[in-house]
Amino acid sequence: MQLCHRTKSPQLDILLRCLSVQRWYNSPATAAAFIKSIYAHIKKRISNRASKQASRASQKQRREKIKVEQVFHMKEGTGEASYANNSQLQKLVISKAKTVVETSLKEMFSTMLPECLMVADLGCSSGPNALLVLKEIVDITDETYRSLNRRPPEFKVFLNDLPGNDFNTIFRQLQGFRKRLEEEKGSDFEPCFVSGTPGSFYQRLFPRRLLHFVHSANSLHWISQVPKGLEGEDGIPLNKGRVCAGSSSPPEVLKAYRDQFTADFSSFLKARSEEIVPGGFMSLTIVERFENDNIFKGWELLSKSLQSMASEGLIEQEKLDAFNLPYYAPLTEELKDLIEAEGSFTLHKLESVTVDLESDFNINDRDEKANFMAYKAVRPVLEPILASEFGQDLMDDLFRRFQEIGSRESTTKEYKFTNLAISLTRK
Repeated sequence: MQLCHRTKSPQLDILLRCLSVQRWYNSPATAAAFIKSIYAHIKKRISNRASKQASRASQKQRREKIKVEQVFHMKEGTGEASYANNSQLQKLVISKAKTVVETSLKEMFSTMLPECLMVADLGCSSGPNALLVLKEIVDITDETYRSLNRRPPEFKVFLNDLPGNDFNTIFRQLQGFRKRLEEEKGSDFEPCFVSGTPGSFYQRLFPRRLLHFVHSANSLHWISQVPKGLEGEDGIPLNKGRVCAGSSSPPEVLKAYRDQFTADFSSFLKARSEEIVPGGFMSLTIVERFENDNIFKGWELLSKSLQSMASEGLIEQEKLDAFNLPYYAPLTEELKDLIEAEGSFTLHKLESVTVDLESDFNINDRDEKANFMAYKAVRPVLEPILASEFGQDLMDDLFRRFQEIGSRESTTKEYKFTNLAISLTRK
């Protein structure tokens, strides 16, 4: 017997060479034992190779998660394009959700009146909105305590966001903020201590049973990482032409995003359940998605703007096809189910908060709406992560295209934004 050709497997080549020697056929038992040992060796090699591939995939996923934590933050500073000067949309969401914050605090004060109120604002970002939230909490607390003839408490406030957040812009405003509080509340107003707490809110940030009240607005729709499973078995991206999950995305992509949000939001609830005292409250605001609704119009315009640049060779098509945002807006029922499944919190209140550029900002012209979307809604939020992926030098051109495409294609209904305002009680 002659070996007529070589195979792609070195182990199989050895087996065939050995079998070509006559003596193996004179001893069937020996041949069977040899084949069995070679089969076990091949199986072990395949298993080891699969383990290494899985390890490399896991390492890649960890690197991607670290990258999101490092580069995902709002546009820093106080310049013309900064988030601090272009966060009116988020400010309005916070203001419209104030009734939920007020209801949560007053309900909590019906069962406890701490001498030092421990508060955390998770995903505080930079600029004036972080202190807007703090001012609301201080005002509601001060009013409630005084109505009960109680001396208002001291405040210890933890401002949290990812490490890349521009905390310094907030800290530079604190001295003036404290001075205004003293002037408004009087000399008997207790101190308000504020500190920064960098880190992902999808993990533990504080000691057990430290916090009385947790606030988070405009943040929880940003998931911890781009989900796994966005490539086919052949390595081809499944979500080409889109920058996140939408109604036109393949089912595998929608499931991957939904699974990632499920894991992240469950981790968020679990972490907070250990940090909040029993009877403490959380007030959360998150973008709401409706059944069969398309993705946020801003992401669709961003996809088209990037694609136009790729078609001109300004960015790599392969890089664009593989690019996805760590963003997922849940359905109301999804949130309710996750809260119930985690089991540590009672849903106290849930209501929709809608922002409309026409009625809330008095912007009726299509060009003005597209300009607002490009430069006051999307660029201040996404420029850092887009610049890290495609280059800072392309950002002006990218958002010029965004504004132009938006002017041509957008309709009135696409400039309405709905959020869910949620109040939760720690059991």
